Amino acid sequence: MKALVTGGGGFLGLAIVKRLVGQGTTVCSFSRRRHDELDALGVGQRLGDLADGAAVREAVAGCDVVFHVAAKPGIWGPYEDYYRTNLIGTQNVITACRERGVSRLVYTSSPSVVFDGRDMKGVDESVPYPSRFAAHYPRTKAAAEQLVRAASDERLGTVSLRPHLIWGPGDNHLLPRLVARARAGKLRRIGRARKLVDTIYIDNAAEAHLLAAEKLKSGAVVAGKVYFISQGEPVDIWEMINRLLEAADAPTVHRTIPKGVALALAWGFENVHRLLHRCGEPRLTRFVVKELCTSHWFDLSAARRDLGYQPTVSISEGLRRLREHLRHSR
Repeated sequence: MKALVTGGGGFLGLAIVKRLVGQGTTVCSFSRRRHDELDALGVGQRLGDLADGAAVREAVAGCDVVFHVAAKPGIWGPYEDYYRTNLIGTQNVITACRERGVSRLVYTSSPSVVFDGRDMKGVDESVPYPSRFAAHYPRTKAAAEQLVRAASDERLGTVSLRPHLIWGPGDNHLLPRLVARARAGKLRRIGRARKLVDTIYIDNAAEAHLLAAEKLKSGAVVAGKVYFISQGEPVDIWEMINRLLEAADAPTVHRTIPKGVALALAWGFENVHRLLHRCGEPRLTRFVVKELCTSHWFDLSAARRDLGYQPTVSISEGLRRLREHLRHSR
């Protein structure tokens, strides 16, 4: 078998690549730059932009399965950037799979595609897409997910996964930001209400993707469907943040500001950014405030039943591995 992983040098993409290589699969990665870790694994690297249809078609050629992991993350920036990568890029991947005869496509989505600003407590995949989105990332990811679901047929089987808050060794997004803000004294709890969230350890997220690809071989049970995947251990969001900070030997968070104050500050930061045309994200956004003040945990029954998914690394074990990795990396 030959597999293509878009974004193979990223956090989740690299974890998927490593598992595929370990199974003896021939793997290629498609991304905008080369990655030394992929070279060390003997993984072929094809460089290009997801918005370049010709480059995507060339990368897909000869593959049996595609893991479309790459995306533009974050919650701030021009809509065109998100649209180009997340929506046009996904359409290019689907088109390339059809033209090159790829039979399986596993798409990495996000639970944010169904977030409407309210608590999500034990919801399953039947929850609808919201009519409005608070940021460009979930808006474009939701549109892309719908493209992938609609593309599934007898020639190309597709499945979409929604991992929530991926963490673990190799995280180059969530944990570094938390640690930097904590050490700078810029991290505060928002509100005092206890809100439970699902997270997922990196190895469990990668394994779910391989399970989905394997299940696509056997027919239409999972084809065209979408699945929440997580640890299945909802935890208080600030407790989890502090446990991650402890693993990184960073200061934990105890000071609190009210939700209303946080929303007002976020509104101000956003407007200053717009008026001054600043690069990067504001210090705080209203989308982030709402995410931190609502519950996000999901019913995994469908993933367990259809994919055979079962998180094998617990939160406690994952934190132990993360702490060990960080200490050896210093």
